[in-house]
Order: sequence, then C-alpha cells, then structure tokens
Amino acid sequence: MQLLKSLDELRVWRSQQQASVALVPTMGNLHEGHLKLIDLAKQHADVVVVSIFVNPLQFGANEDLDNYPRTLAVDCVAVSKRGASAVFAPSVADIYPRGLTEQTFIEVPGISEILCGASRPGHFRGVATIVAKLFNMVQPNIAVFGEKDYQQLQVIRLMTQDLSLPVDIIGMPTERAADGLALSSRNGYLTPSERATAPRLYQVLQHTAQQIKAGETVVNALAQARQQITAYGFRIDYLELRRACDLAPAKPTDQKLVLLVAAFLGSTRLIDNLQFSR
Repeated sequence: MQLLKSLDELRVWRSQQQASVALVPTMGNLHEGHLKLIDLAKQHADVVVVSIFVNPLQFGANEDLDNYPRTLAVDCVAVSKRGASAVFAPSVADIYPRGLTEQTFIEVPGISEILCGASRPGHFRGVATIVAKLFNMVQPNIAVFGEKDYQQLQVIRLMTQDLSLPVDIIGMPTERAADGLALSSRNGYLTPSERATAPRLYQVLQHTAQQIKAGETVVNALAQARQQITAYGFRIDYLELRRACDLAPAKPTDQKLVLLVAAFLGSTRLIDNLQFSR
C-alpha cells in the first residue's frame, strides 16, 4: 500500500493506474464500518484508494474540529490489511491553498438546508465541496459511502448527477455494533454509561417503523418515539419520517420511507436512520 501525502504524489500514482479505481472518502479514525466500505469497493473496482482528510470546511464554529481524533498511522495499517492500494492523506494547505474563506464552494440547494443542514448551517456545503474536489483529484470510477450518513449520501448523489460527474455512487448499509449502535468515530466521545444507553436510539427507530407499518398514524408514532427518546436521556435535534428517495416530507401514498434522527447524549451528537417500506 502506498501513502500519498500530496496532490502531486496522488497525480503521479493515478497516472500509473490502468484499471478501474474506487474511492472511499473518510476523515480517518477508522472503524469496522469504514473497513467494510473498502471490502465493498474491492467488489466493484480493481484498485481502491482511501482518502483520509479531516475537512475543516464542514465543521461549524463551535464543533469538534480541533478535538476530532487523528490516527493516521493506525489507519494506514488497517487499510493495508484490508487490501486497499493507496491512502491519500493531504494537508489542509494542499486541499485549500487559498484558505477556507477564499475557496470556491459547491452547494446542493434544498436538501442541504433540512435535517442536519438546518442544525449545522454550511455543513453540506463543506461536504459537497470536498467530495467534488476529491473526485477531481482521484478521478475514480466509483465512490463508496455509508448509509449511516443518509442525508450526506443523498446530497452527494444529487451533486454528482447535477454536475455530470462520471462517478458511480454506491451506498453501503450501516455497520452496527452487536447491540445495534451505528458505528461512528464520535462514539468514542461517549462515557461508559452513555455508551450503554446509546443503542436505545436505534431500538426506538425499529419500534416506530413497526408501528407505522402496523397502521399507527405517523403523528402518533413520532410523538411516542420522541417521548421515549427523551425519557432515555437524549436531547433530540430532530426525528422525522421522510421519503427515502429524496428526503421530501412523506405522504400517505409513499411506500419507501426513512426514519431519521439526530440526538445529543451528553455532549455527543448521534445520528441514525432506518429505511423501510409500508
């Protein structure tokens, strides 16, 4: 496995690749969910490159950019063992040579302002911009993303479509711990007692989906879910039922749906979702 730490190194490496290339974009501090993305990417391309870059453009002023775990050496060992061909780990100066305030950005209208976008203004602008830059730098044939960040995946799909980028976007189902908690680098912020409580979030989503499929009204099912989540000690950011294909508000006639939640447990913001059909 090669470690590419600059855009120049990446371009030399990319010019040598004659086979299909898959990109797995990450911010590092890799867990099993990230590594499963590599496994999936290997099924769709001959060569896999993993990008590791903590993107300052997608963090708000009071978010955890400075404290976000950076574990490049350990990550490279894990990526190598999983069979990826390269890690691209550029500096901020390489990605944003003119600085963040002067950077040209990409914004996907509508979908970027709801749910997490409403709580984290500018977040998806940062996501869309870095992903577009990585696509231009790596020139992958495919890119693989986890469905835990469901809204992010839809933003990237729309951006790729709108800009006519020649990259196939593949989503991978959320990887979970044995107790159901969605794997996330931010789970490391949880105290032991919070970690024991955290799986309740997904359990409530499962119960709520079952209620809706059984005929309970959406209003009542969501009201009960909010009450349960709050009783477990979470502070809810949002809990909503949306149409799975585009995150528009779900109508009674919509069949493919997704429940999405963001909630704080202590100081840690957790997100999760559950797709289902009724």
